[in-house]
Amino acid sequence: MTDSRQFCGRTRREFLWQAGGGFVATALAGLLDDAFFARQSVAADGVTPFRNPLAPKPGHFPGKAKSVIFLFMYGGPSQVDTFDYKPKLFELDGKTIPIKTFGRAGHRNEGRVVGPRFRFKQFGQCGKYVSEIFPHIGQCVDDIAFIHSMYAESPIHGSALLMMNCGRILSGHPSLGSWVTYGLGSENENLPGFVVMLDKTGGPISGPKNWSSGYMPAAYQGVILRADGTPIHDLEPPPGLTRDAQRRLLDRLRQKNEEHQSERTFNSELAARIACYELAFKMQQHAPEAVDFSRETTKTLSLYGIDNPRTADFGRKCLLARRLVERGVRFIQIYSGGAHNDDNWDAHTDVVANHGKHAGNTDKPIAGLLQDLKQRGLLDSTLVVWGGEFGRQPTAEYAQGSGRDHNSYGFTVWLAGGGIKGGISYGATDELGNAAVEKRTHVKQLHATILHQLGLDPNRLTFFYGGLDQKLVGVEGAEPIHDLIA
Repeated sequence: MTDSRQFCGRTRREFLWQAGGGFVATALAGLLDDAFFARQSVAADGVTPFRNPLAPKPGHFPGKAKSVIFLFMYGGPSQVDTFDYKPKLFELDGKTIPIKTFGRAGHRNEGRVVGPRFRFKQFGQCGKYVSEIFPHIGQCVDDIAFIHSMYAESPIHGSALLMMNCGRILSGHPSLGSWVTYGLGSENENLPGFVVMLDKTGGPISGPKNWSSGYMPAAYQGVILRADGTPIHDLEPPPGLTRDAQRRLLDRLRQKNEEHQSERTFNSELAARIACYELAFKMQQHAPEAVDFSRETTKTLSLYGIDNPRTADFGRKCLLARRLVERGVRFIQIYSGGAHNDDNWDAHTDVVANHGKHAGNTDKPIAGLLQDLKQRGLLDSTLVVWGGEFGRQPTAEYAQGSGRDHNSYGFTVWLAGGGIKGGISYGATDELGNAAVEKRTHVKQLHATILHQLGLDPNRLTFFYGGLDQKLVGVEGAEPIHDLIA
């Protein structure tokens, strides 16, 4: 019997979309995308009224979190030198053992064990073992849920970054921040809904692909923000252009764009362009205020390590993240680590120098962020995520030294706030910290958990593209990690 959903080898949806023409396609879009197209209306004069795509929208259910701060440790921090305590590695240090690994150097069946180069100490009421390079984060472990059983497909930076940021190893898909702002909008019409702050030494490999809106309207892409000086490049108007004159210019431009919009079926890119112009105009006035720390107390600045040259840069970014959360920005991503190996967590030759440097730059600011959010009553509604694109192997990459190769078989990510249980460890790697073996957790499950805490069903948040209801978690779907949810 012929499947009633098929016609000439295509689904009914594909047939209508490809053969139905403008009216049918637009009508179908309205049915498929209730978060964007269905909210468009046409005025009596036939002109589609301006609608800000970043206007606040309700979630699928009441979420415990309103905002996300993703602290991205670019390069791949070593789980066994940070939060995944493996005593067995100490006694095997220097010994060559049979072990299957897969990293930059390819597949290997044996390797020389590199024991953890830092001491571990128990912290908090939960007694969590934390490396000595994170003494300040150690003080916050009772508010943190550690996922020790993360795994992903790729041990290569570019594709692994895309997987962690966009849910795919191939470029062209919307990032996590884009999905969040698409689903919920922003609570501040004067600032971007999705903000990215890069390391002072540069951005990660593939750059904007990691915060792209992909096939979604451009309004949902991440906006690069700086924590000092001019917050956004090219935001200031040209010399001699008054604000009133600029407003008249934008009003005229909007009028012509809306006339163009009314002459054809709805064009999401044109609507996004109108919204971007309006947002940029508002940001000229409000973005500088967001990065003005003059009203912050000396105590607060010290809490974030802004009074110390080593921690000041990352501390300013973390403080700005808190200020953006207070102002209703939905998704903030902060990168630790730039383009070159010495400038990120990619410890191929010397894990001691590498991780000691980057942990020292970030430990106090991150702990300060958690403590500040908590004392202001914001941690309950702010989900903080810490992690990189993968972890590192328990064995040496080279014949000499303590460097470790990439490892996507098992690594650690932690969550705090936003309705997540604190003081727990979920899942486990094997006794060497090489591969996830207990409650294995794919990146898609991490994404599903983040969306769920925001009140978004990861399996219902869709965008129609390429003949499919696309999802961050893939068309096959994924479930949140319910054991982490308070």
